[in-house]
Amino acid sequence: MEKTLEIQQQTKDLIDRLKTTTSVNGLGNSGSEYIVIVQMFLYKFLNDKFIYAAKNERPDLVADGKDIYESLAEMSDDEYDELCDLMSDTVILKKEHLLKKMAERQNDANFAKILDSTMEGIADCNRDVFYIVNEDDTRVPIIKPISDFISGGAPKKNAFCKALIGNISSFSFESVFDAGYDFFSTIFEHLLKDYNSNGGGTYAEYYTPHSVANIMANLLVDKNADLKSVTCYDPAAGTGTLIIALAHAIGENRCSVFTQDISEKSSTMLMLNLILNSMMHSLTHVIKGNTMTHPFHKDENEKLKKFDFVVSNPPFKLDFSDYQNQLKTADPYKRFFAGVPNIKDKKKDAMEIYLCFFQHVLASIKDAGKGAIVVPTGFLTAGSIAQKIRKYLVDNKFLKGVVSMPSNIFANTGTNVSVVFIDKAGIETPVFIDASKLGVESKDGKNKKTVLESKDIEQIVSTFHEAKLVDDFSVTPSFDEIKEKNYSFSAGQYFDVKIEYVDITPEEFDKKMQDYQETLRKYFEEGTQLQEEIMSQLKKVKYE
Repeated sequence: MEKTLEIQQQTKDLIDRLKTTTSVNGLGNSGSEYIVIVQMFLYKFLNDKFIYAAKNERPDLVADGKDIYESLAEMSDDEYDELCDLMSDTVILKKEHLLKKMAERQNDANFAKILDSTMEGIADCNRDVFYIVNEDDTRVPIIKPISDFISGGAPKKNAFCKALIGNISSFSFESVFDAGYDFFSTIFEHLLKDYNSNGGGTYAEYYTPHSVANIMANLLVDKNADLKSVTCYDPAAGTGTLIIALAHAIGENRCSVFTQDISEKSSTMLMLNLILNSMMHSLTHVIKGNTMTHPFHKDENEKLKKFDFVVSNPPFKLDFSDYQNQLKTADPYKRFFAGVPNIKDKKKDAMEIYLCFFQHVLASIKDAGKGAIVVPTGFLTAGSIAQKIRKYLVDNKFLKGVVSMPSNIFANTGTNVSVVFIDKAGIETPVFIDASKLGVESKDGKNKKTVLESKDIEQIVSTFHEAKLVDDFSVTPSFDEIKEKNYSFSAGQYFDVKIEYVDITPEEFDKKMQDYQETLRKYFEEGTQLQEEIMSQLKKVKYE
């Protein structure tokens, strides 16, 4: 544990060093900074993962204190290729791509070109997975030449590339590869934090706190179920926090992940997240595109593909007036049974696109599948489209439950959020939880943030799974009760109103009444004095 914490801190320091290097070279808060940082972090990770896998496949390479890099260098090309073939779910690096080789050549006069060639070589060796698919089936490479982001001549580019290699050469990830998601989720949050604000990019709508993702995954996945070959989907995946948490709860090797997102930046981050968590088998399912107009994942009949699990934290409000009419009148997948939000003439960016995503989620869940979606808490009682969606869930008994989160659980927005859980296998009684009073308040830059601690998460998860009734916290209304309350999903509307009575003796009652009378008498006397004072002052007022 102590070693893991040490590596965790070293990793955060590594990310901070990379940010310092990009900043002093004029890339701070630019559109290119995140590409350089993510790519160098990825290169470091891939190198260490390759070395780790090589040692596991061929322990003889490090026997008797041998240096792994020297052992690999001494291999014949055929022997090296044979080793690479044995390492499944590992990105392949040629001998000249290894980090130690880069460090040895960092003083070469053309080092920037050498590093660029290495990046392109890694992409070429792994071209079957190292790309993002657009909705039109074109491909976008996720590894690019590093020195292209720096203006200036060879000396400046060489110095920049040399500094980057120096940043990533100080330690190895090898000791924590078995730790999996719990280690890398924290690191990933640190990697993202400067790109989750207006200063470094607009990641606010893509980023879900790890605590919320953890709750959603644990409430969706039955730990006792024997899950195999499971399909998971997120139609607004962002950087992948939700879908990776779900895969971790299921078992990364027991599921395949399918995603779509309109942002190339977030899709690149998602691919890194998949690689960090040993899910390279899902890289080719990462799609960059507009899920509303061009949902990519379809079955053999060109209908929407349906999944065992669907999770989503969609953008809540967005101007989609350019394609609102298309969704309303020409959606070939017939997703929007409850309707499409109208165009708001004066505030188009407040159009409630999450209502469209909610209906897409419902259309994407298998008949016995499960889902969870983050919504603004106002959805729980709103009318019109929101009410039609709630009615559909209740009338079909698909509503598994609702958890209303504390305010400021998302540091970048003041919108209160809730999570709606869906189970198409059918539910007898849903569970409503009001977790708004949980958590600890903290500061995240200038923003207030509520952080759910481990005990809070455990309280929510255990209460939900056991359908426990806890005063002012959880309730299990029947579907008939929900219908009677106009399909409200707000837990507070189902809590019992309790009046506490305290038994007192006749003597105590008389004493209280005497105290009340004395207090009132005092107030009356003060009122009389004030009245006389006002009248006295009025008599002194003269016309001038």
